Amino acid sequence: MKLFPMPFHSLLLFVVWLLLNNSISAGHIVLAVFFAITIPLIVTSMRDEHPRILKPWLAIRYVFMVMKDIVIANIEVALLIVGPIKKLKPGFVAVPINIDSELGITILASTVSLTPGTVSAEVSKDKAWLYIHALHLDNEEELVESIKSRYEAPIKEIFGC
Repeated sequence: MKLFPMPFHSLLLFVVWLLLNNSISAGHIVLAVFFAITIPLIVTSMRDEHPRILKPWLAIRYVFMVMKDIVIANIEVALLIVGPIKKLKPGFVAVPINIDSELGITILASTVSLTPGTVSAEVSKDKAWLYIHALHLDNEEELVESIKSRYEAPIKEIFGC
């Protein structure tokens, strides 16, 4: 067993303890060291391993692409709302997902919900489907393909899942 299974967390605990007590006395330093070692040792078995970002530049590009999509979708939704409500065709769509990690699925669902006009409603129990509500659904296949190619494919590449 490693003495410091989570070194960054240990350092953070040490510093925060000293800052909270506003003291660098010997007693507080001993307590800070004690907490910095024991707390990570206790909680390390409860830690979930998340996939690592394999392509950080692609992740940065993904964030900027999503920000651009949010701006464009805001304009589209504003135009839809200003127009006649009768023209709106809200609907649900089931998107098959091929992402293995829970973090990847969460990022996909969050991305869909961040983009105005769509919201993630549910992930199936077997984690094979993402159910999405769209404010205006003209073409179900087009929306599914757009989500899979624009969001799911880069997430799979970023995390290698």
